[in-house]
Amino acid sequence: QEQLVESGGGLVQAGGSLRLSCAASGRTFSTYHLGWFRQAPGKEREFVAASIWIGSNIYRTLYEESVKGRFTVSRDNAKNTVYLQMDSLKPEDTAIYYCAADVSQNRGTYSDSDKYSDADKYAYWGQGTQVTVSS
Repeated sequence: QEQLVESGGGLVQAGGSLRLSCAASGRTFSTYHLGWFRQAPGKEREFVAASIWIGSNIYRTLYEESVKGRFTVSRDNAKNTVYLQMDSLKPEDTAIYYCAADVSQNRGTYSDSDKYSDADKYAYWGQGTQVTVSS
């Protein structure tokens, strides 16, 4: 059973930055596919970014179009933690942000890793952290 705990949310003005963290408890963290999703009030949950295990210490990053160039996903395998650095925040980024993990240890590939934008790929989810961006 994997546990994910997010932190780092808060209130920030438009144009500001936040860094979200998600700590995992498993022993094979380096092989996890890790995703970030968000859900705004009245809207469906949507994909934000992912760090996809390709093999060895190789990872592919994937981003939703609206956050490209502003958000960066990274991971520290020694700390079992994945991060989402969010810069140039906009009011429309306001949402609850969730991290998620696919612990199957099935390697992704460059050709099919887009499937990790699908929430159904992830079996484990954190409790979420609120991000509010004021205008």
